[in-house]
Amino acid sequence: MKYAYFPGCSAESTARDMHQSTLAVAQSLGTQLVEPKGWTCCGATAGHQTDRVLAVALSAATLAKVKDLGLDLVVNCAACYNRMKVANHEVATNPQVRAKVAQAIGRDYDGSVKIRHFLEVLLEDVGIEKIAGALRGSLAGMKVASYYGCLLVRPHDVTGFDDPENPTSLDQLVTAMGGTALEWPHKTECCGGGLSMSRTDVVVTLTDNIVGMAKAAGAECIAVSCPMCQINLDMRQLDVAKIKGRNHDVPVLYITQLLGLCLGIPAGQLGLNKLMISPERIVKAVVAA
Repeated sequence: MKYAYFPGCSAESTARDMHQSTLAVAQSLGTQLVEPKGWTCCGATAGHQTDRVLAVALSAATLAKVKDLGLDLVVNCAACYNRMKVANHEVATNPQVRAKVAQAIGRDYDGSVKIRHFLEVLLEDVGIEKIAGALRGSLAGMKVASYYGCLLVRPHDVTGFDDPENPTSLDQLVTAMGGTALEWPHKTECCGGGLSMSRTDVVVTLTDNIVGMAKAAGAECIAVSCPMCQINLDMRQLDVAKIKGRNHDVPVLYITQLLGLCLGIPAGQLGLNKLMISPERIVKAVVAA
């Protein structure tokens, strides 16, 4: 299986661990990911607040290159996935935006590239059966809170990802790895996203609520697939402890890191040393299948 792969700007910086673990898991499962040459920033989640057409054009420039490759586009960053999906929707449904975007990027793009989140590829193309057969370790009943956040599931008429109110994609993988996917009410609550620097107080409160609820549900760790969610829920736990006096101490891992561990990929290849809340007990808890 071969796909174009959009790593996103954070792949070599704040989300290096997501990028490393995605590539390691893909290779382990025989999935080939090819970066399109000359890809550009997707516009992130803030670009559209500045210039709607520019935000669409940034993603469309990359999507046009992917169209030339004749491949589906795989994205693992939820923010990039959202912006790519929005760009496709805008050029496919709004002729005026399409024309302005064509002028901006120097060519026409029609919104025809199929955009897939890496979770969708794992579940729909690789399949649970093959994943289960490739496992070399197990979560052995570990209680995991799957956290989807905002950008994967909303707006649902654009992303079309899972169920917007009760998604289960992460949960299915957790269960396949031998873990216990918890039912809890905050799986699609907002973590504050890009407000982490401008309104840290808001993000600290949201992190406290989300991680606190996961812990109350019995979570030993939280599984995510969004760099902003991972950074906020991981790093801001330190601020929660300092400001609010609550030490949740719940590791927040990318689902690809958990899956990588169960596939037998060494922890050093999964970027686990980047986490602020130590995942050491999670690594040790993965037992041989």
